[in-house]
Amino acid sequence: MSNPETKAITRELQSHAAILGGFVSLLWIIEIVDAFLFGGRLDVYGIRPRSLEGLQGILLMPFLHRNFAHLAANTLPFVTLGWLIMLREISDFFIVSAVTVLVSGFGVWLTGAPNSVHIGASGLIFGYFGFLLLRGYFERSFTSILVSLIVGFFYGSLIWGVLPSQPGVSWQGHFFGFVGGVLTAQILGRQKRRVN
Repeated sequence: MSNPETKAITRELQSHAAILGGFVSLLWIIEIVDAFLFGGRLDVYGIRPRSLEGLQGILLMPFLHRNFAHLAANTLPFVTLGWLIMLREISDFFIVSAVTVLVSGFGVWLTGAPNSVHIGASGLIFGYFGFLLLRGYFERSFTSILVSLIVGFFYGSLIWGVLPSQPGVSWQGHFFGFVGGVLTAQILGRQKRRVN
């Protein structure tokens, strides 16, 4: 591999690390501030279904977590699945994130239990999972199919998270996050097939 190619790959990986590292750092800073300065009171800014003031939570939900254990559980899959999306194109990561946040957020706002508050980045993670799992089907390229199979093998058990199974866990966020990821896989997959 020539020196310019090596430098280009290094720059690309540095961009991936900066974007993912920056986002994860922001999540942890917000949780530290919430825990030590606000005593967890920022969580009320999550999604409150079918209330006008709860609409702001659509954009805030991924940044708020119940506690450090909740955030820690979301950090590794966020980084792993987010990075797998970035491997193709960094722009895919931002598109999948934006669509997933909106689809997941509005889905939770419309269908969540009354008087509940929904927080956490797990809807985003399920969006990444749905995108990677179905991208191979929609794109029909060898690389995307291979990534879909790898993600299915290592993260396939996540699929059960879209069902109502655990009290206090927003299965609606998981379900609509997954739907947002699949929708984005369909849109981007068809675009890439037209280009190729």
